[in-house]
Amino acid sequence: MRRFFYLLLVAGLSVISTSAFAQDDERQSINVLAEARVDYQGNYLDGNHICDESGFKGKYINLIVFGDISNSFSYSYRQRLNKAHADATFFDATDWLYLTYTTPNRHWALSAGKQVVGIGGYEYDRAPIDLYFCSEYWNNIGCYQFGASVTYANKSGNDKIMFQACESPFKQKGADMYAYNLMWYGSHGWFNSIYSVNMMEYMPGEYIYYIALGNEFRFGDCGKLQLDVMNRASKGEPFFFKDFSIMSELSFNLGQKVGVFGKATYDTNKSGVMADYCVMPGTDITRVGAGIEFYPLPKGNRSVRLHANYCYTFGVNGNAAAPVLMDNQSLFSVGLKWKIDIASLTKKIVK
Repeated sequence: MRRFFYLLLVAGLSVISTSAFAQDDERQSINVLAEARVDYQGNYLDGNHICDESGFKGKYINLIVFGDISNSFSYSYRQRLNKAHADATFFDATDWLYLTYTTPNRHWALSAGKQVVGIGGYEYDRAPIDLYFCSEYWNNIGCYQFGASVTYANKSGNDKIMFQACESPFKQKGADMYAYNLMWYGSHGWFNSIYSVNMMEYMPGEYIYYIALGNEFRFGDCGKLQLDVMNRASKGEPFFFKDFSIMSELSFNLGQKVGVFGKATYDTNKSGVMADYCVMPGTDITRVGAGIEFYPLPKGNRSVRLHANYCYTFGVNGNAAAPVLMDNQSLFSVGLKWKIDIASLTKKIVK
């Protein structure tokens, strides 16, 4: 199976490379921005204050660099400056760092480097700095890995199909483990989608399989409903409705400055098989909450955001060693996010 996917990826590379240098390159660009978020949060379990998880918290400091090397080649880089790493593992704090080649007709694109693992769903797809409370699955998946991907876009650009081969999110030290992901991105006005089928090694030679269906329903410019359904199974167990997650968020804009949302997640694993390291066997847990966002700058400028939110969790978490969501847990936070454009430069290449 692994050899088949390697051959498929090599075939994609050969198709793309036939036109790699068939056009004149005319521009180079660089864009640099930084963003940060700081919260005051309270975490309570069974009514008891968890001091280590409460108080002022620096959540994120991100440096983002992206642009074009030529008409064909673009790059993207995001470094999480507040994430700890050793000198030899600097890339642990790198969310992504990849180079993309796009064919002149814009139908095909090839990317390589550290990428987001191609798993469907809108909760999974959103930037962590814009999320306040999430599912048990989201909190345990290592979603940035080294790999390569081939993407095909139709003529309108409204539908994209991507195949990706990358390191497994469950990679163990000293093991050579991979994940293979096939995704569909759809953009059709009132309905958008991020769907995937995935096979990932959770142990060398042993795979867990996903069907992840991310659906977004838009109500004009005023609101949207995001609904993710993810089913997981390994070999030898019933595929459907034993190990799955549902994540939903309903949000509305109240003018240009205020947004409100309600969110619910549900994670369960009744498979009895130790193959899912994100949602452990025995888990049956729900989280519900709501929040508000305020953007104080004028004219729709969203570079500064104030936010407040609350969620409550109930159920059983089968991860006895290190659970994230816990029964009778209350979590609230108020905070501030800001971003700044540091530099933006474009130049023409003189031939």
